[in-house]
Amino acid sequence: RGTGPQSLPSSLPFCRRLSYAVGHFLNDLCASMWFTYLLVYYHSVLGFQNTYAGVLLLVGQIADGVCTPLIGYESDRTPGCGTYGKRKTWHLVGTVSVLMSFAFIFNQCLGCDQYTSQWVSLTYFIPFIVIFQFGWAATQISHLSLIPELVSCEHAKVELTAYRYPYIQGEQGHALPHIYIHPFILSFHSLFIFFFQNLSLIVLGVGALSSVLFHLGTREEEWGAATPVQSLLRWKCWLKQPSFYQVAFLYMSTRLIVNLSQTYISMYLTNTLMLPKVTTSRTLPTLSCNNITYLTNTLMLPKVTTSRTLPILSCCHR
Repeated sequence: RGTGPQSLPSSLPFCRRLSYAVGHFLNDLCASMWFTYLLVYYHSVLGFQNTYAGVLLLVGQIADGVCTPLIGYESDRTPGCGTYGKRKTWHLVGTVSVLMSFAFIFNQCLGCDQYTSQWVSLTYFIPFIVIFQFGWAATQISHLSLIPELVSCEHAKVELTAYRYPYIQGEQGHALPHIYIHPFILSFHSLFIFFFQNLSLIVLGVGALSSVLFHLGTREEEWGAATPVQSLLRWKCWLKQPSFYQVAFLYMSTRLIVNLSQTYISMYLTNTLMLPKVTTSRTLPTLSCNNITYLTNTLMLPKVTTSRTLPILSCCHR
């Protein structure tokens, strides 16, 4: 085992880079289905009021916002499970949480019927959404924080960061449902409950397989006792750094553009424009083709641009 950052390789072989990249595949698929079809499912399929469907989405985002910094703080302090490594341990905890909760989100309320109040159903789904967001945040944070413990070269770190966002794969959450649904159906209704159940199980199955490949193919170096302890900024010190607020504002603005467009595109196409599924099924795969170009540029642009300009180019792409 290595004894510190000095023993890390400057880059990884392609197979290890690929095994690292698929570690975020489950998150990508679940996030794609979460943002694109949550409002459609709860409003058009389960018949929730607009307010209740929006509350469920808001609860999920609040839970994610609370869990992300807490998990980031705790993942640095807590040791791993034995010799497994603390990052991969948190990744495993997050993966299990997602696998245990996501299928219940796109399912019926167990024990409920048509006479059950929507407030009861709302209360039923909230715990599963919170568990899912906790697992999603744990997987995301641990996967990202693993990069400095895999390679030492700055360019290799940027490259691994680009590999974390396989938008080609994530956009299958857009394309698959519209291939599976009959193309001339005009709107969603209660008969699509079983469709979303099956789709969530497919997403979990493919994502679980990818996570297994990640854990088998990615090795987290265990730092020995001789590793020098570096001085770290306390969380209170971060609040005094101007760059902290600059990066937070830039990242928040970028994510808002991406998430809002992804959340409302399905509702806009089906409810506002009243497009049949044959048209919608052609529109969303077109977005997937755009993301193929985006992924290619993401892998190549770090060679000719700086990390400050990449988010701006990403917004222009959207």
